[in-house]
Amino acid sequence: MAQLTRRTTALQKTLSAAILSTRHLSTSPITVETSVPFTAHNIDPPSRSVETTPQELLTFYRDMALMRRMEIAADSLYKSKLIRGFCHLYDGQEAVAVGMEAAITKKDCIITAYRDHCIFLGRGGTLLEAFAELMGRKDGCSKGKGGSMHFYKKEGGFYGGHGIVGAQIPLGCGLAFAQKYSKDENVTFAMYGDGAANQGQLFEALNMAALWDLPAILVCENNHYGMGTAEWRAAKSPAYYKRGDYVPGLKVDGMDAFAVKQACKFAKEHALKNGPIILEMDTYRYHGHSMSDPGSTYRTRDEISGVRQERDPIERIRKLILSHDLATEKELKDTEKEVRKEVDEAIAKAKESPLPDPSELFTNVYVKGYGVELNKSLLELDLTNLSRFSVEQSLVLFSNIKLTLLVIDCISQSFGADRKELRAVLP
Repeated sequence: MAQLTRRTTALQKTLSAAILSTRHLSTSPITVETSVPFTAHNIDPPSRSVETTPQELLTFYRDMALMRRMEIAADSLYKSKLIRGFCHLYDGQEAVAVGMEAAITKKDCIITAYRDHCIFLGRGGTLLEAFAELMGRKDGCSKGKGGSMHFYKKEGGFYGGHGIVGAQIPLGCGLAFAQKYSKDENVTFAMYGDGAANQGQLFEALNMAALWDLPAILVCENNHYGMGTAEWRAAKSPAYYKRGDYVPGLKVDGMDAFAVKQACKFAKEHALKNGPIILEMDTYRYHGHSMSDPGSTYRTRDEISGVRQERDPIERIRKLILSHDLATEKELKDTEKEVRKEVDEAIAKAKESPLPDPSELFTNVYVKGYGVELNKSLLELDLTNLSRFSVEQSLVLFSNIKLTLLVIDCISQSFGADRKELRAVLP
């Protein structure tokens, strides 16, 4: 597994460099223009001219191709029942993840909702960690206990992966508060969708962030459908970048990686000096909201294919690469083949990863050292006969959430032939 991780990292670093060296291309800067102008609220917009390099263009192409292949593979694994539960795919929105990473560092924080696989990959997560987590395996980024909606990589500045609609926004503002308190000159990107944009907690958090001039950047990934509800049916004013009123905002073409890069760089500089700002990323998801949604009952197939043909983020980068003669069609096809192979190898390794031990159900709940950890070797409690406990013992017992879950389990088991014996340490 470590070998696969090293191989993946090496491939990501060397492939675009290999194309550059074999073609003897210049490493001098290239200036590109964003697809459409930025639209601003209470602020002057950044320039449409964005500086890049041949290396960055090729890296963007590979990274987005890898993200898309990962999501397509996750779709197949879900249909094969190797991934269970909820699963929300990101294909179509890759430019947001890639462009944002190009403008910031790993010391900046990102927190998002449940469409989180590609954000995790951009933060330095591996394919093995991603697929293992999706399949509930031990080598997953959350040890197989979080699944699709709860990816996490604290050392990469990625704080999840949250299943409750909009709940990550106040947490993101809390991260920004910590950054300002520590005076570390970093920012937090709190991401949410247009479906969460009407949540009251968003406005409460934004109010506090503005009062305290926190380095918080609220990023609305507007893919135009909150589950199956079109934005115009859910919001009287779908101009989400203006929703901050007293907080400035910027509308960005979220299908253009360089527009995202420019906007995020601009927003970081603003947030460090002046406090929060809202970025509305105009983007689009190709899959349905989740795996139970075919994605074609509330929008036409022509609409989806039209976006693919006219605004696809990977195709935009491909055209830039070809127009600047940075690679040939065959070299780009070879990149796609290498990406496919890399994803297939990661899936094979993830399938070999064991499932978490049942005892893992009770870890990572409380801070260690406070007397609430389960310990199989110390005290045996027969929880199926609750009547023998005193009032004091019962209060202690039921004050521990983990043990309450055990009580429920034991009561259900007591009706069968096999009774479980549980060992625990009371607080």
